Amino acid sequence: MAKDKLLIYGCNGFTGQLISREAIAKGLTPILAGRNEAQVKSLAAELHLDFKVFDIHNQAAILDALQDVKVVLHCAGPFMYTALPMAKACIETGTHYLDITGEIGVFESLKALDAAAQKANIIVMPGVGFDVVPTDCMSLYLKQQMPDATQLELCLMSKGGRLSHGTAITITENLGEGSAIRKNGKIIVTKNGATTREIDFGFTKKTAVEIPWGDVSTAYFTTKIPNIRVYNVLPAAMIKTMRTSNYIAPLLKMRWVKNYLIKKIKAKPAGPSETERNEAQSFVWGEVKNNNGETKSALLELPEGYLLTAQTAIAIANKIFQSADNKSGYQTPAALFGADFILNFEKVKRKDL
Repeated sequence: MAKDKLLIYGCNGFTGQLISREAIAKGLTPILAGRNEAQVKSLAAELHLDFKVFDIHNQAAILDALQDVKVVLHCAGPFMYTALPMAKACIETGTHYLDITGEIGVFESLKALDAAAQKANIIVMPGVGFDVVPTDCMSLYLKQQMPDATQLELCLMSKGGRLSHGTAITITENLGEGSAIRKNGKIIVTKNGATTREIDFGFTKKTAVEIPWGDVSTAYFTTKIPNIRVYNVLPAAMIKTMRTSNYIAPLLKMRWVKNYLIKKIKAKPAGPSETERNEAQSFVWGEVKNNNGETKSALLELPEGYLLTAQTAIAIANKIFQSADNKSGYQTPAALFGADFILNFEKVKRKDL
């Protein structure tokens, strides 16, 4: 059977729907898929697309669904539970695997599939959305400006917008686990809210707090810089809450606590509205330092995160789908497409600081 299809799994989630609509806007005709038959069928009917319904935890069903699929764009999180079943099925069926995760543990577990992916002659590339395309491109850009860099620090800032259900649920599933940095090449668990830094974005200065962003894994793969920290600009009250969470970590890890918080999340709007997405902005600041204490920094001005995720995910899926000569194995966006890949999207500007 010819492998000539693009499949979007988790199409009925908030981000999955944005990605599915972006695919249509770019002239693609993907197969929509997920486990909720009513929701998948409804979206497929609206967009005039074919669809498949199968459970991510039914390996036989996944293998059957991927027989004619060249590229899977996996959008159904939390990926700590869903990434490996789909990626392993992709390896078995010779299907390229992409997802939109931002979870360090997921990046690391999928990186461990590199040899198997090479043998299957497929690409395994997690993080093709806002996590981690812009930050990965920033990391490589700064590495190119300072090849002897030994430290990399990144910071995220948003103006407007809000979290989707999927992102909020992923955060909830990771409650009590602490933050993370890369130190001397190794991933180290740190306390939540323990490290803050004043960041000069060029047009404003903000206090940011260290977070366990995916680049702690991916930026090391892309740049080989051994010391990496990622920050996020958050309100002081939220940073205080992060610090408090260290003392109640055992409680936050309890299943009933997570289920209670997830129920509250699902009672709220699914994500930012179209107006919010169009009006919001996001920024990625980055700085590298070498052993002589020299530094270089830069800033990316970006669209709202979910809007950018739909654009970058479909652009990457399309590039891999259209190419007859793809590399194989585990890949990161900037390592495969270059530091300037992010500049191909509307409202994206990069400048040195």
